[in-house]
Amino acid sequence: MNENSLSLADAQALLDFLQRAEALKDTLRSGYTRQGRRESTAEHSWRLMLWVEVLAEAVPELDRLKLMRLALVHDLAEAVSGDIPAPLQDDKAEKTDQERRDLADLTSGLPPGQRETIRALWEEYEAAQTPEAIFIKGLDKLETILQHTQGCNPPDFDHGFNLDYGRAQTQRHPVIAQLRPLIDALTRARMEAPTPGTPSTKQG
Repeated sequence: MNENSLSLADAQALLDFLQRAEALKDTLRSGYTRQGRRESTAEHSWRLMLWVEVLAEAVPELDRLKLMRLALVHDLAEAVSGDIPAPLQDDKAEKTDQERRDLADLTSGLPPGQRETIRALWEEYEAAQTPEAIFIKGLDKLETILQHTQGCNPPDFDHGFNLDYGRAQTQRHPVIAQLRPLIDALTRARMEAPTPGTPSTKQG
């Protein structure tokens, strides 16, 4: 077999996986878009990867491809059981275990090498011990908070929750820590002027 070709079985396995992963396009998160519809996990993951692209030159010591791959798979398991908003995550260990099981189910049909690669990337992200995983873990929190400052959220949306959300993760890398106060300022402005597009004139 040519090294650039796929076996029929592998090709079918990849298509099956991609069809199942499509569920992320309809997996809704707690954030809303500027037009007032719920944001999907797929959209969140896309902009997390865009964050990586625009910040890459600020962190030349990090592996850009590894950052992209971690961002791509970090919420992949949500294609099975969906997203649990942070305020409702009573047992984070159980959430992690459930996502690990969901990812195992989602990737079970893939060829062994690809299956293990995706699972290893997800485990690296969850452990948040490598420099790239530490960076993406913090960036994930910033992306979430930024979306909450931009969306047309319900009147009872708790913006104040975001001022403490992910604080530990966003202090582990200096570039992330530098960005956090800017996004907190956007959160405070949004709390004072809850309609998107009309930021408060007061200083946060």
